[in-house]
Amino acid sequence: MEKPFFKKGETKKSSVKELLASSRAIEGVFVQGWVRTARDHKDFAFLEVNDGSCLKNLQVLVDGGLPAYGALADFSTGSAISILGDLVESPGKGQKWELKAKEIELVGSCPPDYPLQKKRHSDEFLRTIAHLRPRTNKYGALLRIRSQLAQAVHSFFCDEGFFLVSTPILTASDCEGAGDLFSVSAPAHENKEEFFGKKAFLTVSGQLALETHALALGKVYTFGPTFRAENSHTARHAAEFWMIEPEMAFADLADDMDLAEKFVKYLVGHLLNFCQEDMELFFAFVDKSLQEALNAIADKTFERITYTKAIEILQKSGKSFEHPVAWGLDLQTEHERFLAESFVQGPVFVCDYPTQIKPFYMRANPDGKTVAAMDLLAPRVGEIIGGSQREERHDFLKAAMERQKLSKEEYGWYLDTRLYGSAPHSGFGMGFERFLMLATGITNIRDVISFPRTPGSIAY
Repeated sequence: MEKPFFKKGETKKSSVKELLASSRAIEGVFVQGWVRTARDHKDFAFLEVNDGSCLKNLQVLVDGGLPAYGALADFSTGSAISILGDLVESPGKGQKWELKAKEIELVGSCPPDYPLQKKRHSDEFLRTIAHLRPRTNKYGALLRIRSQLAQAVHSFFCDEGFFLVSTPILTASDCEGAGDLFSVSAPAHENKEEFFGKKAFLTVSGQLALETHALALGKVYTFGPTFRAENSHTARHAAEFWMIEPEMAFADLADDMDLAEKFVKYLVGHLLNFCQEDMELFFAFVDKSLQEALNAIADKTFERITYTKAIEILQKSGKSFEHPVAWGLDLQTEHERFLAESFVQGPVFVCDYPTQIKPFYMRANPDGKTVAAMDLLAPRVGEIIGGSQREERHDFLKAAMERQKLSKEEYGWYLDTRLYGSAPHSGFGMGFERFLMLATGITNIRDVISFPRTPGSIAY
């Protein structure tokens, strides 16, 4: 095998993003990436090279006198290459700079049956090759946006004085009402039937564990994977997804909604300020009304209505819904989208839900019929945040647990926190993938996570 022409330490490797943003020409540039297209003009050729650092490609000029020009057929779409050359001003339209190659090395060839030879593919097809779809423009942009927003989540909560807590992924508790659980099995340990001595599950939420830390540190959050074993085949549900969950001591429902609104506006602002190039793809090719919608989220105060008012609005809308609308029934996606898209025309909080459709831990309102719960509904997606003021009163929480026949053995530790210095506290959960759908205009949750897990599908 021939030695590579580039030796580490001789020349600093540059990214395509750095070179396209350069303010000057540069001699002796070293770049590595993948060929997107190759165009032969007989006496010279152009390669479009992308290294994943940004959406745009770097145009590479290959002169007919170079040895690499004779092997141009090897540099097919998808091939991995190394290039040494000079960054020079481009005489052509569409780019300021191009790389005039001096040497090119084929690092990894790509045969003609490469599935991404074409420029456009359907989302359905790309889901069948999830291991290759990050190489497309759309999913490369999505993944860079996802990375930026994940970092923004941590920045927001750090700036707000929250502490990050790593809540368990393996748990013995169901965060009641959050969804069906995946059980975890392992070889028996010390002659016990179960490894942990009791049944264990993958977490559906870090909330209950997080509350214990909020009552010690004041303001905490967790950001991690959650799992729900629901046999749901909708475009909004996945069996594995990521949740952002803050919890605040000495905070009521109004404080909870204030934080949720500030958080969403922060993420949208970060998206518009730091992901402009990648977002242009979604504005142009995914949803042409997306930019206007995001600007409205950033600029408008979120509306707040009660569940009772929401039911009244839906009943008087004159619209025929697939699911019935009546006080005491949960809102469905079609109801949520009508409220956000048609009635409010923007994000809207719906609060004070009937007790019987919400989990035991939500604080009972004085009316005896509702709890201090809230959902944030957004256009296109429906619910993106769900939260509540937690029931901090020991007797009320104990009665709610008894009504729902929850085991004192399993949940005694949670009830215990209300005996020792209990305080009002609130929190919420936001599905990260749901927010990404809102942010990019992508309509299927399977397309905003690298390896979607849905009923009947776990290929990787």
